[in-house]
Amino acid sequence: MLNRRRISASLLSLFILSIVTVGLRAQQATPTKPSADLAGLAHVAIRVHDLDAAVGFYEKLGFVRAFALSRDGKVYEAFIKINDQQYIELYPVDAKNTQVGFLHVCFSGNDLQAAHDYYVQQGLTPNAVRTAGAGNLLFTMPGPATPTGQQNMEYTQYMPGSRHTKAIGEFLGADRISTKMVEVAIAFDDPAQAAAFYKDKVGFTPEKHGVFALPGNSSEAIRVVPAAKLGTKADIVFAAGKDAAKTLEQRGVAFTRGAEFGGKGDLTLTDPDGNLIVLQTTKQ
Repeated sequence: MLNRRRISASLLSLFILSIVTVGLRAQQATPTKPSADLAGLAHVAIRVHDLDAAVGFYEKLGFVRAFALSRDGKVYEAFIKINDQQYIELYPVDAKNTQVGFLHVCFSGNDLQAAHDYYVQQGLTPNAVRTAGAGNLLFTMPGPATPTGQQNMEYTQYMPGSRHTKAIGEFLGADRISTKMVEVAIAFDDPAQAAAFYKDKVGFTPEKHGVFALPGNSSEAIRVVPAAKLGTKADIVFAAGKDAAKTLEQRGVAFTRGAEFGGKGDLTLTDPDGNLIVLQTTKQ
């Protein structure tokens, strides 16, 4: 009798375990729900004439080169860290790529597949989600026309074990001029068409003066500007404290007050290649 009870209990346990296992498999097999929501601005990529000079410029602002990617002993990409989620990627010119300036902005997502599937629903053509060189998930898709061709829209999701995840809490310059990238200007051949694309196709929220807030809760944005105004230059906006001007003066970094696409209180810096760094200073 005891053996029968044990056998029955064992069979019941196996039955329950099988139900739980099937349920878990069903959950894992359920596709993520398409969503336009993004986590924020991940990085801006810029091509520069002199990589060492460009890195030196950002080091004067208190930023740190967190790591770099090399091929045949030569660095082809340097990562300047803003915070644990944001970077500036610097690429040196080479024989095939001689145009300096803005390359692309990359948006980060908490669920990259969901963002990818949302764009497919919108009739767009993102390529498949894959793992990039630094170990994060990545996909790209073409956007509106820019001075150098169709915008390369890049999306990433930081993954465990990636270079970025391993660098969390490190390479954060204690005296960096800013701790947050808040906006990136992008030059388009047809700003009205680009504005409609960002609003109707990729789910960004239009604000004033060509600014489009990223979908989600990041409070970060892109700005749509005419190609005639910005051309191929990068224009990156950072939040900064009220003493930013004094700090720049102490470090011997030249700046002007005001910004082409910003406010009178902004400070504009120019990197060695003419790209623009704008500091939005607080009054407190």
